[in-house]
Amino acid sequence: MRDNNKPQRSAVMSDVAALAGVSHQTVSRVLHESPSVRPETRARVLQAMKTLDYRPNSAARALVTGRTRTLGVISFDTTLYGPASTVLGIERAAHDAGYFIIIVSLRSFTRESMLGALERLRDRGVDGIVVIAPQETAAAALRDLPAGSPVVAAEAGPDTISVAEVDQYAGAQLATRHLLQLGHETVFHLAGPRDFLEAGRRVEGWRAALREAGAPIPTELVGDWSAQSGYVLGQQLLDHGDATAVFVANDPMALGLLRALHERGRSVPGDVSVVGFDDVPEAAFYTPPLTSVRQDFDEIGRRSLALLLEQVGGSPRDPVRVVVAPELMVRESTAPPPTGTRGR
Repeated sequence: MRDNNKPQRSAVMSDVAALAGVSHQTVSRVLHESPSVRPETRARVLQAMKTLDYRPNSAARALVTGRTRTLGVISFDTTLYGPASTVLGIERAAHDAGYFIIIVSLRSFTRESMLGALERLRDRGVDGIVVIAPQETAAAALRDLPAGSPVVAAEAGPDTISVAEVDQYAGAQLATRHLLQLGHETVFHLAGPRDFLEAGRRVEGWRAALREAGAPIPTELVGDWSAQSGYVLGQQLLDHGDATAVFVANDPMALGLLRALHERGRSVPGDVSVVGFDDVPEAAFYTPPLTSVRQDFDEIGRRSLALLLEQVGGSPRDPVRVVVAPELMVRESTAPPPTGTRGR
């Protein structure tokens, strides 16, 4: 009589071979995707695996192939929309490529914390590592990496490793030119933190577009990516200027600015036009719906993973920088300036 309380033995490779009517070596070839297995044999082996609920031993397979099909991701503050969306894009691309992801989220980027994260991931046997490195300190930590697992950067990074990033400079120019083309004399800017590479590139693009148009270049006001900082900076802007157009470094800060404008009785876009950056999912539901620069984080995930897998596959090359174009999503928060302010 069978003891139903006795734990059932997990299927092993020989069980699969017996059910499929093939050799142990044939099952191994199927697992390692060998092209020498006939399609009908491969289908029979895969069906046997499914029937037996066979789970290959990943550790044993790694000993044979030298690969764990696991990748590491090092990120900073995944509560921020950009890093969180980049992680998701990488994870989706890795899943499509048949890889698992281990994520290490750091509270701060220093050379010590970066090297510690790299070592922890290497101890787990990852095949390669993507670093989401938006800060100056992160870029500095990546400039002199010890030899080891392949490493690429996403969002931003130094010239010493391959990087996949959105063109922040071009995105800021899109936002600024859009407002200038509507007839605004100049465009004010609520900037992101000075230690973020992306924030710096957005400032540069904004200034370049104003300079190109011969427009006055106001001093940027610097925030910390939060809606609260956008609100506080919006109050400062209203206290000391007569802005009719504002380009904001991200959408949460733009949300804070909209609140400040509302409290002062300034209509958007009747009195002030506002453009954000990132195009968060909620941007289309702000009041009014926010014009924003969209970043394709899924594409960044695909591009960074492709760069990494080239190295994992043994095709090292000089560092490259893959740049993804941004897109301006025009909604109801922008319009020509109030009558009487054009050309002032």
